Amino acid sequence: MQRIFSGIQPSGIPTLGNYLGAMRNWVGLQKDHDCLYCVVDLHAITQWQDPKELAAQTREMAASLLACGIDPKQSILFHQSAVHAHLRLAWIFNCVARMGWLNRMTQFKEKAGRDREAVSTGLFTYPNLMAADILVYHATRVPVGDDQRQHLELANDIAQKFNHDYGVEFFPAIEAMIMGPAARVMSLRDGSRKMSKSDASDASRINMTDSAEVIADKIRRAKTDPEPLPSEAEGLEGRPEARNLVGIYAALSDTDHAGVLRQHGGKGFSAFKQDLTALLVDKLAPIADETRRLLADPGTVDAVLRDGARKAEALALPVVEEAERLVGFLKV
Repeated sequence: MQRIFSGIQPSGIPTLGNYLGAMRNWVGLQKDHDCLYCVVDLHAITQWQDPKELAAQTREMAASLLACGIDPKQSILFHQSAVHAHLRLAWIFNCVARMGWLNRMTQFKEKAGRDREAVSTGLFTYPNLMAADILVYHATRVPVGDDQRQHLELANDIAQKFNHDYGVEFFPAIEAMIMGPAARVMSLRDGSRKMSKSDASDASRINMTDSAEVIADKIRRAKTDPEPLPSEAEGLEGRPEARNLVGIYAALSDTDHAGVLRQHGGKGFSAFKQDLTALLVDKLAPIADETRRLLADPGTVDAVLRDGARKAEALALPVVEEAERLVGFLKV
């Protein structure tokens, strides 16, 4: 059974984009993989976070993952800062990775923008910690979005260089898993932009605890174009908002764009949006209810995270200790 590692930022209650792009896939992977799922609070502080909000949002994300179907009896769910082996291996990887490799990371360039001199060094070395997150468990598969593929390529470069430098075959190769027809859910207000909690407009996203009334209002106001839905998937070309709404419907109904259009092609958006709203409410209401129940009992969520951290540490410690031995750290 292959081992999977994946992490998610503690941004509080997740969006539909988080759910369809990652979380729902994580639930399915539990059946036939050895899975570790991590709320990556160390990564979060590469940009300043309010301490109280960070703690609350870490718990909210953990509760949301449990509500979506992550089963702590099948998988290990924990928060990153609770397992110090990540940091120990990340420092070794800081010394293995090359500046030129990190300078090529497009995500750093996008986040830093024109003010590269003002961002944290943590943001620059973020990919090294990401490599440590995965390799400290000798994980071989990572479900990610396309925007993280370059970071996985770097993680493989780091693993190969470590193995070469120390004459071992210690760290395994990592395979990126890009999953699902809605792996990239876009804003409801702009089909060219990814759905995100950082968007100033709450109307741009579906939050996983939105009520039925709020979901209906957001979908009703979602940007579209004047043409009816096409009968074939090719007709979505050049229509980003239509493609996005069809993609959301396809993912929620476990079909593809063509399957949705066979059923809804030729309809105007008013009728399609009503059907999409009903589907969203049906799928998300149980998750929202369970999230609220868990957040009303934070001790239960914290107990899951503590147990997950204990299990994760038991897997990570032998790996990081062997890496340190290979490097030459004195053990007394």
